[in-house]
Amino acid sequence: MHLKQRLLAAAAVIILAATVLYGSKLEIKEPVPVQPEKHSWLEREDTIYFWYADEALTHFVNSAAVAFGEQNSVHVIPVLASDSEYLEAVNQASLKKEQLPDVFLIGHESLEKAYLAGLAEEIEDAAGICTAEHFPEAALAAVTYKDKIIAYPLFFDTSVLLYNETYLEQWASQRALFELQGGLEVDEETGEPIGELSTEMPDEAVWAAKTAEYMMEAVPGTIDDILNIANTFDVPEGVDAILKWDLSDVLYNYWIVGNYMNVGGRAGDDKNIVHILNDETVRCLETYTALNQFFFIEPEEVTYESVVSDFLEQKIMFTIVTTDIAKRIEEAQADGTLHFQYGAALMPAVSEELESRSVSVTQAVAVNGYSEHAALANQFAAYLVGECANDLYAKTGKVSANLSADADNGLLQIFKMEYADSAPLPKMMETGHYWLLLERLFSKAWTGTDVTALLQELEILLGAE
Repeated sequence: MHLKQRLLAAAAVIILAATVLYGSKLEIKEPVPVQPEKHSWLEREDTIYFWYADEALTHFVNSAAVAFGEQNSVHVIPVLASDSEYLEAVNQASLKKEQLPDVFLIGHESLEKAYLAGLAEEIEDAAGICTAEHFPEAALAAVTYKDKIIAYPLFFDTSVLLYNETYLEQWASQRALFELQGGLEVDEETGEPIGELSTEMPDEAVWAAKTAEYMMEAVPGTIDDILNIANTFDVPEGVDAILKWDLSDVLYNYWIVGNYMNVGGRAGDDKNIVHILNDETVRCLETYTALNQFFFIEPEEVTYESVVSDFLEQKIMFTIVTTDIAKRIEEAQADGTLHFQYGAALMPAVSEELESRSVSVTQAVAVNGYSEHAALANQFAAYLVGECANDLYAKTGKVSANLSADADNGLLQIFKMEYADSAPLPKMMETGHYWLLLERLFSKAWTGTDVTALLQELEILLGAE
């Protein structure tokens, strides 16, 4: 469908929704009190357009547009645009003033480009929503450019560690039995016990208590903890791997080096800050390389979809996932195909001395500098990220950046905790190829290329002084 047809179709949907609401009032035979905050479609004065490029948001956006329109006596018309050359399409529509995008959704990494083109401007935030009370530091940093907040954070993506809790309990039980039968010392190279183990089974209550002790410390806090489980777990039949993840995407790899790379500073907007090559990043990347010698993952044979499927089929114990996993797990629970307990945790530290830090991408709502309805556009943007925050996940599967949303969802709260301390992708146009360069770095490091040389090359390519 051509862009003009999509715009007309989107407008028709909103008109139809409003007509149904208006018509339903006419069918009521008994007089009813007038709701002062709601207005019929014909009574509304101003019109604003909201552009977005992800069809999964349509239900959420349409619902918000209708509700906001009724409350404020305005027309809010959503426009689902193609994600191909999306920002350029926003720019062209702004210049031609054809269904001008008063408000639009944008990845935070493109905010510098949008700001310099006049498509995003410092927000008014009359509602006072963009504060540390409502959003974590990563969200506020993502929408900040040159010390100005130029968009409203809506939702995010980052990575966490997902694990099979049923298997973890089995491991804890095995370790408890091993200890109770006298296996307190093991050979560091082979993992075999030193001396003879007792064949006598311990008291079940004692065994259960010792298993509970192991479970309290079972969730891995470091990569070494995962390796220890891999070395000591007598895995059930059908388990193909202790840890497997998609090696091709930076979202699942960046945590290894993220705490010691600094590209662009806090807000990712300072081209004078490019600090990549240091002792910590070298050691972190060397650890990444060493994992290949332990887990033998073939990058070309593993995709994100394949590891998620393997996890749900109980073929792997640990994997690294993004926020989409929450809906996948809900669907598996609903259709009865999830037959085990699972858990999620913050990404483990690289070692006892080296911390990890995930990368994050934030989708934000920007107010167009060309809009003739800036105050109204700001109001709608604040409404989306504030009052609508608790509807976002249920209607889209996206995880709101708002701290108050999804408070009763344990899995989403783990993602929010990881996001809070994550490193937002830089928004400088000079680092537009940063993602591709990182993918190349991780690919080469995995196969054993000298990591110091790789980091030095990356720093040069990013223009470090």
